Amino acid sequence: MNHITNPLPDKFRAIVTTEGEDGVFRSNISLRKLSDLPQHAVLIRVLFSGLNYKDALSATGHKGITRKYPHTPGIDAAGLVVKSETSDFKPGDEVIVTGYDLGMNTSGGLAEYICVPAAWIVKRPGNLTLEESMIIGTSGFTAASAVYEIYKHGINPEDGNILVSGATGAVGSAAVVMLAQAGYKVIASSGKPEEYNFLKSIGASEVIERDTLNDQSGRGLLPARWVAALDTVGGNTLSTILLSTKERGLVANCGMIASDKLQVPVFPFIIRGVRLIGIASADTPMPRRLEIWKLISEIIKPEKISLLKTTISLEEVPEALHRMKNAATKGKMLVKISN
Repeated sequence: MNHITNPLPDKFRAIVTTEGEDGVFRSNISLRKLSDLPQHAVLIRVLFSGLNYKDALSATGHKGITRKYPHTPGIDAAGLVVKSETSDFKPGDEVIVTGYDLGMNTSGGLAEYICVPAAWIVKRPGNLTLEESMIIGTSGFTAASAVYEIYKHGINPEDGNILVSGATGAVGSAAVVMLAQAGYKVIASSGKPEEYNFLKSIGASEVIERDTLNDQSGRGLLPARWVAALDTVGGNTLSTILLSTKERGLVANCGMIASDKLQVPVFPFIIRGVRLIGIASADTPMPRRLEIWKLISEIIKPEKISLLKTTISLEEVPEALHRMKNAATKGKMLVKISN
């Protein structure tokens, strides 16, 4: 690689997940060598990362996420370029990496260094700090991808309410903030009554109990309650949301916490013209990716996005991943990696 700036350490700290002889996967801080990293074009010193549900899955041996262990999870990273083989990036550039294969089968952002292809990297959006970029991270980018679809579909704030299910999670809470700051009236759904005040503080106009999105009536349509929705839950929750969406409305789905199965009559589609859109943010093409980051930087107010974060150290990551797997977290877990 070219463009060396400061001397690099022989070893660096990283979360490493290993599979024990008992078949149990454990994550701990280990020292790794820079030579252990994949030989891609850009070496980045990571300042911040953020926890996502995929990280929790990777850290517990989900082979659909990560095939080989030992492995360093972390699908988000923000930091400084220290070496580059491309003129697109130079040492000192502030950059973010979210999605693609980072933290899945490529050594991830829960470490002091990553080495990635230049095609995965976005220069820090001008209106956001690196820390704010990681409060957003993949979860916020996923939420913004849904907001982007709502915009493209021509849905305006005066057209009606927007529902967000699983609203205390990282994706859901980011969606509540973004939609509220864009002027929409947001209905937040949650199974955590103790967090209702939190949801209102970040912009929800109304909070409803999770069970209200679990219709068992068997009806082909339900009274229309919202013009658009972001669903992070899947299963019968998604079915109920579709049955309750207004004419020409839009439902974006990005999760399956409840179930990966969907049983729904066709009536919302052929009578009300409802659109169901899947949100798969990891491999978003770069031109669209840059448009979505631009949208984020335009609508986010730092004082609101900061309400989502709980900052932890690298040492606290293993326990936090365990809590995330068990749905015992709210908002975004921001990991401060380096000073």
